[in-house]
Amino acid sequence: MDFIKSLFTWWNSQTLNTRFYTWRKGVKVGEDEQGNIYYETRDGKRRWVIFNGESEASRVNADWHGWLHHTFKEPPTDKPLKHKVWEKPHQENLTGTAMAYAPAGSLRHAKPADRTDYEAWQPE
Repeated sequence: MDFIKSLFTWWNSQTLNTRFYTWRKGVKVGEDEQGNIYYETRDGKRRWVIFNGESEASRVNADWHGWLHHTFKEPPTDKPLKHKVWEKPHQENLTGTAMAYAPAGSLRHAKPADRTDYEAWQPE
């Protein structure tokens, strides 16, 4: 069923046209830790990614993002970037999910009955 979904919808990995173009002109360059596969044309002018699962641009880490946008000539599989000790590992954008950041005092942390910092206005 996933194969059929991917043929007709772009958000499920790749469409039929992308699959054909990748088969015809693509050369596999590498794969990241999430299972996304990176390709380029034989002449090296075009680069693209086939996502493992949902197509979400924030799932591409900084190393591969730089390669996709021609910032780096060599892919991270050939010449990995040097990372600082203080750098955090890459994390996709969690906005709109249950794991999204919620600051202290957010309504997501407390049930309305448990809130003590708010008092409803009553007309006199």
